[in-house]
Amino acid sequence: MSKAFKSSVREALAGFKKDGVYKRLNYIDSPQGPVVRMEGRGDVVVLSSNNYLGLSDNAEVIAAGQEALEEYGAGTASVRFICGTFTVHRELEQACARLHRLAAVSARR
Repeated sequence: MSKAFKSSVREALAGFKKDGVYKRLNYIDSPQGPVVRMEGRGDVVVLSSNNYLGLSDNAEVIAAGQEALEEYGAGTASVRFICGTFTVHRELEQACARLHRLAAVSARR
């Protein structure tokens, strides 16, 4: 790498930090919840997670996730429009549609 490139990168990073837009990773060392144990910070209140139902460390959800991993693997390896989507996702979408008295997307052709 050239010295000019390295200098340019250092300047850009310094600018990001000055502007308050530099991002760093925060490492969580506990199950996700309203409060998590964050490496180097201790217990931290999390106001931005997708765990608003508090299910990420629920024993039944974990067991269902393990069962799904055994049956379906870890994913389709791409987005659903390229590699396909799982039948279990269609079933979930149909159940949600019925709950809200709507036609499921998978039923619309």
